[in-house]
Amino acid sequence: MINHKLMLFAGNSNPSLAAAIARYLKTDLSDALVGRFPEGEVTVEIHEHVRGADVFLLQGTSPPPNENLMELLIMTDALRRASAARITAVVPFFGYGRQDRKNRPGVPITAKLVANLITAAGADRLLTIDLHAAQIQGFFDIPVDHLYAAPVLVKHLKRVFSPARRKSLTIVSPDVGGIKVADHFAQDFQCPLAIVDKRRMGSERTEIQNVIGEVRGRDILIVDDMISTGGSLAGAARILKSRGAGDIYAVITHPVLPGRAVENVDKSPLKTLWVSDTIPLGEKARACAKIKVISVADLLGEAIKRIHSDTPVSILFEYSEDRPPAQSRRRAAAGKKNR
Repeated sequence: MINHKLMLFAGNSNPSLAAAIARYLKTDLSDALVGRFPEGEVTVEIHEHVRGADVFLLQGTSPPPNENLMELLIMTDALRRASAARITAVVPFFGYGRQDRKNRPGVPITAKLVANLITAAGADRLLTIDLHAAQIQGFFDIPVDHLYAAPVLVKHLKRVFSPARRKSLTIVSPDVGGIKVADHFAQDFQCPLAIVDKRRMGSERTEIQNVIGEVRGRDILIVDDMISTGGSLAGAARILKSRGAGDIYAVITHPVLPGRAVENVDKSPLKTLWVSDTIPLGEKARACAKIKVISVADLLGEAIKRIHSDTPVSILFEYSEDRPPAQSRRRAAAGKKNR
């Protein structure tokens, strides 16, 4: 068990989330200078004593990804050289995760490369949310706590969709790869599941082939881990509308939203797009009435507390107002068996 002082540092990737986590932990952000030399190189100075401390470094690889990744690596190196007892890289959004395998000649496996870089810089653990592919955990040679935003999102959306409204709701996965997360929502909302069958035609273009499941006359909640250009989401919403769907909503963990993405969302049939704050919204996204933010600060804050005290993080992986956590269910089942 780590008995050293908990210290929370942050780079420049997501200051609002860092401040919210610090509030949850009832602590102050530790002091560090993260700036630039005149030619643009990242410069870091740790202004507090970290020798023997249990350090948590919040720095995602959100846009601009290269700048933020270098901040993460250089801050980690600085903390290691200052003799921190343990460094946990808290990376709400793990970039470069879309290239997680060599699916054709001449392409890199960037997810593995970034995993190697974080480890080589000196991180002892990784804490992250909704990796693009779960197998990325295996690319690390250090412990990985892979949290899911779904419990937080479900908790919020159950306040939005009353039990009566859920009876007319269908959960939709925008591709085959997202079925597992969408099924989590479908089970918690106790409503049907449908799938949009799409084919990726390049880094920025996808082609929708078919809709599997009944959507006519149903309200729709599209569930996914990441939105980039918004083209796939807008296309899915349009084809669902053409198949007779009612109101269409979406909930997505990581709002990358580059270029014309916000415009694509705004012009689509979507009524509301809920996103988390793993990535801070840009000015256009903040001004878009359709985009609403659900914070994961408490989830990350609680995970940090549990990692620091060496208590289980698994209880954070699920949520339902209609059933107790897994540990309580196991106790209840054991009680019935004993009777």
